[in-house]
Amino acid sequence: MNKTDKASVSVRKILAICLIFIFVMGIGVMATNAKFVNVKIILSSNYEMTVLTAKTKIADILEENHITVLEDEVVTPDLEAEISDNKTIKITKASEVKQQVAETEESVTTEEILQNYNSVKEKIIVEKVVIPYETITKEATGEGTKQNKVIQNGINGLKEITYKVRYQNDIEIERIEMSVKVIKEPVNKIIEVRTIQVTSRGSERVATTNPALTASTVLAKSVEGITPIVKNFNTSAYCSCSKCCGKSTGITASGARASAWYTVAAGKGYKMGTVIYIPALANKPNGGWFKVQDRGGAISNSKLDIYMDSHSSALQYGRKTVECYVYEP
Repeated sequence: MNKTDKASVSVRKILAICLIFIFVMGIGVMATNAKFVNVKIILSSNYEMTVLTAKTKIADILEENHITVLEDEVVTPDLEAEISDNKTIKITKASEVKQQVAETEESVTTEEILQNYNSVKEKIIVEKVVIPYETITKEATGEGTKQNKVIQNGINGLKEITYKVRYQNDIEIERIEMSVKVIKEPVNKIIEVRTIQVTSRGSERVATTNPALTASTVLAKSVEGITPIVKNFNTSAYCSCSKCCGKSTGITASGARASAWYTVAAGKGYKMGTVIYIPALANKPNGGWFKVQDRGGAISNSKLDIYMDSHSSALQYGRKTVECYVYEP
């Protein structure tokens, strides 16, 4: 072997030694950088053990120490979590965790929960509430057909209620009634059930029902305490023109101005202001309720003339015999 070959072998040896040295140094650096810590592991049997480890994930630490978590066991912190500052892993039975949570929930009162929120606010609120009136029915004695009559209308009362209200983040969470003050007492509605005798006078009879009690018009409300007479009338229609009235002012015999589907002309046997309900015209304006406000030379006590807003409407109505409920004042 010549000098050149010997020099080449020496260089290779030096390079190999350098590589080995670098590799060993790298392992040393890695070992130095790995941080070992003592971790306490508490098993579900309450047995405690302390292990030295460089791992930080809970699952890795348990696997490294050959600890298996059973299906009915719970690990704190979670298996996927990193080890916490207290360097403790606790394994407990799932049933024990549920019991501890339940005991904790039972021991916490509403006051304690509310104290944990700085955003809870209290306000005093005063509200006015309607006191509904009651309906009292008085039975009358005697035999015959019963008829309800309102002898006193009901009026709602009013009361003032003071509350202490708690809000959390502007949401009401609790309301406590502090006081109640009655401002106005309610007035009860009194209905008297009277006994009436059903009589027949020609084509007239006393009604066994009162449509005014179920109607909502002003005219119906004004006569709900009156028992109506049922009678068939021969009805026609008229307007305020000279052909119908001989004048065109629209002023009725009562002095009131005639209103379409409201004013009727009746014979002298019916007083001015008598209210008449015609079921056949219940689909018309004012629900079939009319008021006697006019007279007519050709109108007898068995006829009615219904006021219309035009002569054509009066002609179109024609002449009809209809059943009417008469409420005489």
